Amino acid sequence: MTQASFFPGGSQAARGLLARFPFMPALLILIALIVLNGVFEPNSLSYRAIRGLVSTYLALMLLAVAQTYVVYAADIDLSIGAILSLVNVSVIVLLDIFGGSPAMVLLACVAGVGIGALCGLVNGLVVAGLRLQAIVATFATSILFTGLALYVLPVAGTPAPAAFWRTYGGSFFGVPFVFAAAVVTAIVLYLLARARLITQLLAVGDDAQAAFQSGLPVTAIRIKGYVLCGVFAALAALCVTGDTASGDPLVGGKMVLNSVAAVVLGGTALSGGFGSVVGSVIGALIIGLISSLVFFVGTPSEWQNLVQGLAILIALMVGVLVGRKDKS
Repeated sequence: MTQASFFPGGSQAARGLLARFPFMPALLILIALIVLNGVFEPNSLSYRAIRGLVSTYLALMLLAVAQTYVVYAADIDLSIGAILSLVNVSVIVLLDIFGGSPAMVLLACVAGVGIGALCGLVNGLVVAGLRLQAIVATFATSILFTGLALYVLPVAGTPAPAAFWRTYGGSFFGVPFVFAAAVVTAIVLYLLARARLITQLLAVGDDAQAAFQSGLPVTAIRIKGYVLCGVFAALAALCVTGDTASGDPLVGGKMVLNSVAAVVLGGTALSGGFGSVVGSVIGALIIGLISSLVFFVGTPSEWQNLVQGLAILIALMVGVLVGRKDKS
């Protein structure tokens, strides 16, 4: 299938626009979902509703970003949800033991990010260092990390200190914390997009052999990609902790496929070498708005998982088509 089949007359300008901004189809879907949500529930476009949407799905946005960085290099991370769970329960247990003072909350958050980076390093060494298949290796490490999470906190429900969830749900100088966090994240992503590592990850994903022959340390680059993935998964865990105000050793399991769906919805090719973290963020919002729309139209609860599953299937189909188009 060629690019021309996506655009009437094979418009060169349209193909060029999509090549530069692979998230354009996802952006159009997002706009359509916003309109549909507004039609079925006008209050969904209110300031309060938008704040709630960002608060609930900021974790998925960060998790999708984390997944994107390994997908850039034609890898994948099925342990990303387990990393989130492990960081979530580790932070909760640390705060439960040492108290919930602001200083301890900050230290626990730093420790959580460190745990995420360490998990990413383990994945990178297993996948890139030992040259195992990413999908199999990270599935195995997901079991390992889940086991560690259950060891740290066998039963869900330990509450987070008030300082933690009040900060996440609060405001500073009239600006909601989640909006400020989203802006800071956007700045970090902007800077990362211009970093050498991101260019190297895309080069490895496009053609690992050519990247190696050009002198790039392919193994080290892939390991760094997994470490970066672990860091953003840890940040997502902090958002989950703030949103749920508790620890749960299995909280991240159901978010793995959603993170992959968000990545491919955003136009990133699972074959690597092509994509955008902006698209992944948009993809995460699409999944959130689909869930909201399913509720607003009055879909029976027994059908809601079916709709979600169809959305994931369509997202995977779009990802394959984008990957083929980019190679053509």
